[in-house]
Amino acid sequence: MKTESYFLLFLSSFGVVATLLYWFLSKETSGSVMLTATIPLAALPGSYLLWWSRRMTPRAEDNPNALQADGAGEVAAFPSSSIWPFVIGMSALMIGLSLIFGLWSAIVGLATFVFAVFGVISESRHGGLSRH
Repeated sequence: MKTESYFLLFLSSFGVVATLLYWFLSKETSGSVMLTATIPLAALPGSYLLWWSRRMTPRAEDNPNALQADGAGEVAAFPSSSIWPFVIGMSALMIGLSLIFGLWSAIVGLATFVFAVFGVISESRHGGLSRH
């Protein structure tokens, strides 16, 4: 995970440099605020991955002298197919459409979101994960 964390932290530092250059060359506030808002998009997961990589055993991908056989074996547990991510996305769409159509669609979207979250929880507790 060190490679991924270094890449994300590099993107974050690039965002800092790009934001500063944009601000000093253009003196435009809205673009600078948007560029500033992109910095944590890479810094937060990058710092989390760096924190986590120091507390776990190194993966084969983190070892520059690793062989292909070092990465063999069981990869991970993958979730089975589920309808709930789609339902959560549609409820987010309904909440977003409430800005256009009114409060009633936000109520429908929030109710659907709560229903979908309970669906995800109940599916995961009943062994919805399959090993591949």
